[in-house]
Amino acid sequence: MRTTTVDVRTGDGVADAYLVRPDGEGPFPAVLVFMDAFGLRPRLAEMAEHIAARGHVVLVPNLFYRAGRSPLFDLSLLGDPGQRGAIFARIGPHMAALTPEVVARDAAAYLDFLAALDGVAPGPVAAVGYCMGGMNALRAIEAHPQRIAALASFHAGRVVTDAPDSPHLGVGSVTGELYFAHADHDRSMTAEQIATLERTLDAAGVRYRSEVYEGAPHGFTMADTAEYDEKATQRHWAAMFDLLDRTFGR
Repeated sequence: MRTTTVDVRTGDGVADAYLVRPDGEGPFPAVLVFMDAFGLRPRLAEMAEHIAARGHVVLVPNLFYRAGRSPLFDLSLLGDPGQRGAIFARIGPHMAALTPEVVARDAAAYLDFLAALDGVAPGPVAAVGYCMGGMNALRAIEAHPQRIAALASFHAGRVVTDAPDSPHLGVGSVTGELYFAHADHDRSMTAEQIATLERTLDAAGVRYRSEVYEGAPHGFTMADTAEYDEKATQRHWAAMFDLLDRTFGR
């Protein structure tokens, strides 16, 4: 595999991103990965490489690029659960700046970048989102249903809120397949909110699977944090590749 850092030009600047290409000439289907709130770092590069090894071109943009290039935060204490609140206090304003309009506009730029690459198969891509990225990936597929064929969302928070622009309210535009893996007892995505999401998806006629990973905490895929859960992470890989294989006809 070839892992590089690339610049993606958007309407608001330039987003740095990981780009991972599998060996061979392709063409390969593309996967757009929406990062968690901690941003681009070795763990996300490692995960992108794992996806690419299955024959996908993978792009992982820095969603916070308006604030600067990665790394934006000191993550040396990410594995200390006592520091989690302080880290999120610094990240919070950048998360709030990712409005639905901003996410839709940026997603179009990321999709254009992938479509212009040599070795990328024509047609829709798949999206994968972690934590904050799961919610933003849902917004992206809602905004670009003809360009994103599937979404795999893992331990996403705030997919259902009381706001008039809550992400779950836009699922009626989705034409592809959705997969949601929820953390157990997640305060950012409670059992009641999961039930609301599923009722909304059912009413909209969206193809989806929604599963709670019993015993898995929020952020369970991130091996560089105190929330990591190996068993749940292996389950997430199996679910993701099952969706990608169906989406791209493998």
